[in-house]
Amino acid sequence: MSNYKYVHQDKKGKWYYQVFLYRDANGCQHYKKGRKDQNNKPFSGPRAAYKEALRVKNEYEQRNGKVDYKLTYKIFMENDFIPKYRADVEGSTFDSHYRLFDMAINYFGKKVINEITVRDCERYRTKLLSRTGYSQSYASAAYGAFRQSLDYAVKLGLISSNTSKKTDAIGKGKSVQPYWTLKEFQKVISLISINSFYEHLIYTMFLLYYRTGLRVSEGFALTWNDINLEKKKMMVYHNLEYKNKVDYRIKAYTKTNSGKRVITLDDELVSILRNWKSDQETHGVSKFVLSYDDCPMIKSTLNNLLKKYAKLAGVKVINGRGLRHSHASFLIAEMHCDVLTVSRRLGHSSPDITLKYYSHMFPRNDEMLAEKMVGSIDLTPAKESKLYFNGNQMVSSDKAM
Repeated sequence: MSNYKYVHQDKKGKWYYQVFLYRDANGCQHYKKGRKDQNNKPFSGPRAAYKEALRVKNEYEQRNGKVDYKLTYKIFMENDFIPKYRADVEGSTFDSHYRLFDMAINYFGKKVINEITVRDCERYRTKLLSRTGYSQSYASAAYGAFRQSLDYAVKLGLISSNTSKKTDAIGKGKSVQPYWTLKEFQKVISLISINSFYEHLIYTMFLLYYRTGLRVSEGFALTWNDINLEKKKMMVYHNLEYKNKVDYRIKAYTKTNSGKRVITLDDELVSILRNWKSDQETHGVSKFVLSYDDCPMIKSTLNNLLKKYAKLAGVKVINGRGLRHSHASFLIAEMHCDVLTVSRRLGHSSPDITLKYYSHMFPRNDEMLAEKMVGSIDLTPAKESKLYFNGNQMVSSDKAM
């Protein structure tokens, strides 16, 4: 069985596609069936088979002039773009972007796709910026998603050019992610009791994120098999795709290849984790590090708790990403770490990424640098000229250094 249209699995577990192409004059239906891609390689999975089925079907329709030039944007999105996008990306990525595509469908749905004009695109752009109440960054993502869909329509030969590209893209705008300084974090953590099991979880969770800089999904995917308390090492090798407590998937990779990393834990955090693990065991919890019922937690739970304790402590409200930024601030401002160390601990692909997001946190050190320059060079001038210059250049100077 497969969740992908046109794709099937035989008794040996091999994937293949079977796609309808046309009906002849006698009413016979003609299909194309295949077990290999255009490079003659067997399909690695249902997604690969689905992508090849789409390619075969679209190629046939273009070759035989069967492309429907009265196709509405809504039908194009539902039959072509959205299935293709779902096949290309992770489930969590699709879920987070589907709303953006739905917005474009609501606006352009009844419009014939090859009749979408530059003026139509400009009006949609203006609406996103001025009449929706969305932030500029969200409006940017929405308009970018619409432009992406028209790019695919060009690829399929449904339109000759992407008219939205004749309008300006929406800039993301300047957005500064709020984070807690060490003083603010201490205010929050001092208000959490560990006398109750659930608050003990909150205390451990806030500290774990603040002292390691984990991404939210990385932290919720952690099991005790990932942590060696004796060697004080934590392996960050997984990500969590969460739908509900019984429908989730631990993915065997992180957001980026560099995200796979081993973090050294400090003695205080190791002690806190030991105590938390012992408390979990008394309540029958043994798998997930951040759990009170042996099921993974949802991102919104962390965000809600951060909001409640921020208001209680009288500090700025942050989310899970802000807690990661708080760790970066702690490393830079309090631990005086260099950019390479920060980059590796956060799991960035390069120090350039670290500087992109955190360059404003690193001290400028201009004053200290100016002080260090004094006396670092012998500034004694020569007693006599070593070169002869014609003209007024050789006028004597009464200035002495």
